[in-house]
Amino acid sequence: MAVTLTTAAAKHVGAFLAKRGKGVGLRLGVRTTGCSGLAYKLEYVDETRPEDVTFESQGITVVIDPKSLPYIDGTELDFAREGLNEGFKFNNPNVKDACGCGESFSV
Repeated sequence: MAVTLTTAAAKHVGAFLAKRGKGVGLRLGVRTTGCSGLAYKLEYVDETRPEDVTFESQGITVVIDPKSLPYIDGTELDFAREGLNEGFKFNNPNVKDACGCGESFSV
């Protein structure tokens, strides 16, 4: 499978990378935390590591470390504005449960 971005997410990431003036893409991963066990982490990538897995989606390189891939394989990353709030949304088919605040999940 792969990790993909919606058009809105790709547009947002592309604009931020252009504003930064550097970077090869977006790193998506998971870390252990929260009441349900895992939380997403996002960061912009200036260079990839040899062990990284990369996907191309909507012209954006998505970089994932091999330990995170089983938890997020098949995820679609979206970017949405709702009223005064905006942010990334993760459409992850692997999620079995999420905490009430929406900050963590389990697979």
